[in-house]
Amino acid sequence: MTLRLGYGTNGLTDLRLDDALGLLADLGYDGVGLTLDHMHLDPLAPDLASRTRQVARRLAGLGLGVTVETGARYVLDPRRKHGPSLLDPDPEGRAARTGLLVRAVEVAADLGAHAVHCFSGITPPDTTTDTAWQRLTDALAPVLDAAARAGVPLAIEPEPGHLLGDLAGFHRLRTLLGDPEPLGLTLDIGHCQCLEPAPPADCVKEAAPWLRHVQIEDMRRGVHEHLPFGDGEIDFPPVLEALDATGYTGLTVVELPRHSHAGPDLARSSIDFLRRATRTTNGAAPC
Repeated sequence: MTLRLGYGTNGLTDLRLDDALGLLADLGYDGVGLTLDHMHLDPLAPDLASRTRQVARRLAGLGLGVTVETGARYVLDPRRKHGPSLLDPDPEGRAARTGLLVRAVEVAADLGAHAVHCFSGITPPDTTTDTAWQRLTDALAPVLDAAARAGVPLAIEPEPGHLLGDLAGFHRLRTLLGDPEPLGLTLDIGHCQCLEPAPPADCVKEAAPWLRHVQIEDMRRGVHEHLPFGDGEIDFPPVLEALDATGYTGLTVVELPRHSHAGPDLARSSIDFLRRATRTTNGAAPC
């Protein structure tokens, strides 16, 4: 099996970035899902280019691949979680989010990242669905242009409760935009368990042509709560087998953003779990 495993820095926010990267390399991870945030490569602080070069050297020295993730809760607005979004009623708010994503694409190019992750946001009150989709397509256009110039795909994530909340929503966006080459998909395996009609392994097979980034954790049906492996309902060997069969070469990143208090321990137990699940998939007895 050729899957490349990573861990998200949004689950290691109590660690300095340099220490987090060293931890992941020591544990045997292949890469990192790097969330641009005030504590980890702040995209809004001065000297971003210089700081990005330092992180690139650190990643190279450790042999870690990287995906740039953009799910920081308060990086744009210290009082509104994930605000402003691409759907914000205020055009300046939408422009701020677009600008952040363009900057993330530039950082990703400088880091040699294989994708930039993003999501649509929640439809604001008193906003029609058609208006929300129009805002989303308009706001993403400059980001997709930047992604095309940089040669780094934009991987949008279906997020429960968001305008683009499932795989059907991704295909709607793809159609509205005319199926642009830089647009790809972030598939969160837990989200598949939470709300998709098909089992997670089947979701992987359906998503394969557009797969640019993968997030993985355990989850229960109907409950959007990211759980450590073994605490939810997902049968992981078929999921990992399906991922391997797609030929996907990016990172499969453990996504536990509410568990930073136990980040180092969970990073260790997560890679052990996934290695055992991989051996089970390959026909060996689990340890």
